[in-house]
Amino acid sequence: MTQAEIEAALQTALRHCETAGYPLNDAQQQILFAVLRERLCESSPDQRLALNPLAALTSDQRQALFQFIKAQEQQNKSWKTTLLNDWLHDRTSGTVQFIRDSFGLQWLETITAADLADYEEESVWLKVGDRIELSNGLWEWVQDTGPCSREWFSCTVVGITETQSPLYKDGVAENQFSTNCTVRFENGNEYEIQGVYEWNRPNWRWEK
Repeated sequence: MTQAEIEAALQTALRHCETAGYPLNDAQQQILFAVLRERLCESSPDQRLALNPLAALTSDQRQALFQFIKAQEQQNKSWKTTLLNDWLHDRTSGTVQFIRDSFGLQWLETITAADLADYEEESVWLKVGDRIELSNGLWEWVQDTGPCSREWFSCTVVGITETQSPLYKDGVAENQFSTNCTVRFENGNEYEIQGVYEWNRPNWRWEK
């Protein structure tokens, strides 16, 4: 069963409970879904990723989420609490605003530490010595079709720096984090990628 099929079956069961005069509250529904998902994963390990709520995200969306989680952990904050506070006060959540816009509170509450661990490989941050490939889209205009197409160039990570700068919204300053990455190409030239996770993620990839 996929997550959508499980949710459909649960919704049917919940309607039967309500019709019988025994409606379940939100907390009970969350527990029921979590237990059912856990049991299905135990009986069929291959089901785990299919049932993982993070499977609904694109690779770029998961990367944005992991970066957000990392920034919150650096401030000793709970990433879920930060999102919920943003929603409660009708504040934008920056690069993870898509969670509120497209998925919502119920989806957010289903995410567990085990779900995040399933995508641990995607959440691994760059470190000095890693081999990656850069797109020429970083320094020139490229098109899918046309005289200047996308090319990829191998390089080695030689430096990582993290910066924070105040972002003012409604007169209130909030810290905005970004990560810059310095790489060295085969010919010895070096290049700094600004916002390597925040806005330039589509322009680099792990070396194949």
